[in-house]
Amino acid sequence: MKTITKILATSAAAVALFFSTNANAQNQKLGIGITAGIPTSDAYSVALGADLRYQFDIDKQLSIPVTAGYTHLSGKEIGNSGVNFESYGYIPVKAGVKYFFNTSGSGVYGLAELGAGFGTKEGSGTSFVYSPAIGYAWSNGLDLGVKYEGLAQNSTSTGFFGLRLAYGFSL
Repeated sequence: MKTITKILATSAAAVALFFSTNANAQNQKLGIGITAGIPTSDAYSVALGADLRYQFDIDKQLSIPVTAGYTHLSGKEIGNSGVNFESYGYIPVKAGVKYFFNTSGSGVYGLAELGAGFGTKEGSGTSFVYSPAIGYAWSNGLDLGVKYEGLAQNSTSTGFFGLRLAYGFSL
């Protein structure tokens, strides 16, 4: 699993570098977002995160986003077992494709991202991260999306369903 996450992280960085150096004639955006979510695992009570997203528009309907940030899954006790799960923090680095369902470059969109999640505690390692989403982007820069973000590492997985609120600036 370690080799595949290194390949994905390197690929995401290469895509970002390629598009940032060839983006003179294209529209670019930088967005800042916050996410709150409900984990799918009983070990965590809430997911909170913040991110920066660079978005390179191929045309008005199709974009290539590159996203990085920080996400925190708050640990909890399961039932009355006395077993408290530790919180887990990670830095997701993802690249993907964003498609608007109309020709204006705003409105309803679908998004799919893949990448790596770098655990912030020593020994937590790197996870494969995948994140499909649907959302609505207004022409004034506001963006509201619903997503699932999954993490897989060493044949274990977890994830969360989240709501992302963001604001994007044209570059």
